[in-house]
Amino acid sequence: MTVESYLRTSDLAKAAGISVQQVRNYEASGFIPVAERSPSGYRRYTGQHLAALTTARQLVGAYGIQRTQQIMQAVHEHRLAAALALIDERHGELARTREQLEQTLAALRLLTVQPAVPRHVDYAEGLRVGAAAALVGVRVSALRFWEQQGLLHPRRERYSNYRIYDEGQLRRLRIVALLRQANYDFEAIHSVLDELEAGQLQRAVAAIEARRSELARTSWRCVGAMAALHGYVNEFLGDQNV
Repeated sequence: MTVESYLRTSDLAKAAGISVQQVRNYEASGFIPVAERSPSGYRRYTGQHLAALTTARQLVGAYGIQRTQQIMQAVHEHRLAAALALIDERHGELARTREQLEQTLAALRLLTVQPAVPRHVDYAEGLRVGAAAALVGVRVSALRFWEQQGLLHPRRERYSNYRIYDEGQLRRLRIVALLRQANYDFEAIHSVLDELEAGQLQRAVAAIEARRSELARTSWRCVGAMAALHGYVNEFLGDQNV
């Protein structure tokens, strides 16, 4: 490469739309290869550095700063398998999150057609555990187990220490019973209860749908980032083995 092909730090910063200090930070953190030095000590950047910067910035939007740093470091150290493992790890996280969101959304939609607590039930004073279990058609042992899982939080009667399920806990109990009958796991049920705590049922459904849409956008950013990384490796680091 000729001298005329080199980029100064300011040139690279301008081309990438970032500050000179950010260029130095990217280099120091391993996002881009270490630059050669001129005889007078100035950094000599190339087209590869600009491509690396562009690639890294796309990766950050999909994989986060820390994982992107690890991916780019691995690529520049000719450890492509390690970089791909990091990428797969992120994709696995997205897949698990998507599965959880879909399960939570389906559970919330199930609840929109089910009454939380039958209207004829008098829960002004609350129900003891036996009556609460009978209300939803399960054993007392199930309520105690669900309580151990953190799904239910009945209060205790002051003198007898009996568990008392008030209106709020009966609503939670009904939800837990419905979702367990539909074979939802405890993680999904916790998610549903958390969403319901944050607002009304329809608002909770809307919030989950919004999160699902954002997850889809993140996955799409991953596609673009992978295309950029694939092009970068093929053009500048094509000697790597997969």
